[in-house]
Amino acid sequence: MSAIKPNIVQKVEPVNSPPAGLDGFYRRTHFWGRLTLWSAIILTLLLPMYLSFGLGHHPGWSVILAGFTAYAGIVAVVWVLEPMMYFPILGASGTYISFLTGNVGNMCLPSAAAAQHAVGAEPGTEKGEIVATLAIGAASLVNKVFLILIILGGSVLISMIPQNIQQVLPLVLPAIFGGVLAQFAMKKPIYGVIALALGFMINLTALPVYFKMLFCIGLTIAVCLYLEKKRGAAEA
Repeated sequence: MSAIKPNIVQKVEPVNSPPAGLDGFYRRTHFWGRLTLWSAIILTLLLPMYLSFGLGHHPGWSVILAGFTAYAGIVAVVWVLEPMMYFPILGASGTYISFLTGNVGNMCLPSAAAAQHAVGAEPGTEKGEIVATLAIGAASLVNKVFLILIILGGSVLISMIPQNIQQVLPLVLPAIFGGVLAQFAMKKPIYGVIALALGFMINLTALPVYFKMLFCIGLTIAVCLYLEKKRGAAEA
C-alpha cells in the first residue's frame, strides 16, 4: 500500500507582481521620482527652447553662459549641499517630492520635522521617512491650493495687507529655520550652541556667502562628530 502524500498547495506569485514591503516602496519611489523630475526638467526647458529656436528670440550663447556663470557662482554649492543636508530628514521619497514642488527649506523640511516630532519618529529611520513623505505630500497639496488662489487674486490680497505687516514678511524664513533649529537642539542643546556659535563667527568673516554656508555646516558636523567619538571613548 503506497503512502498517501499530502497535497501541498504552493502559492505562486504573479510574474509581474510588484515587490512587497519597503523594497517595493523604494523601487516605486525611485521610478516615479526620476520620471516626474525629468518630466519637470523637460517641460521647463520647452518654453525657452521654443522661444529661442521656434520664434527666433535666442539671445546668444555668450549671454546665456554669462548669466548662468553669475548665478552658479552664488548658489552652485547649494545644489550639492541641500540634498545632503535635507536627506536625513526627508528620506528618498520626501526628497523627490520636495525638490519637485520647491519650497524645500521653508515648507517641506519644517513640515517633515514637525510631523516626525509629533509622532515620535526619528529622522533617518523607516518610520521617519514614511511620516516625512505623508507630511510633505499634505503640505504640498495645501500649498498648491493657496498658490492657485494667490495667483488668481494675489495682487488684490497683497494690497489689503497693511504696510507694517508686509515689512515683517522677509523675517518669516529666518523664523522657520530658528524653529527647526530649536526643535532639534532640544534633544542635544550643546550641539545647538555649537552650531549657533560657529554660524555667528563664520558670518563675521569676509568669505563669500556660499562658502560661509559650506564652512558652517562642515565645521558643525566635524565638531559634533569629534565630541561623539570622545564621549564614546570615555564611556568605553
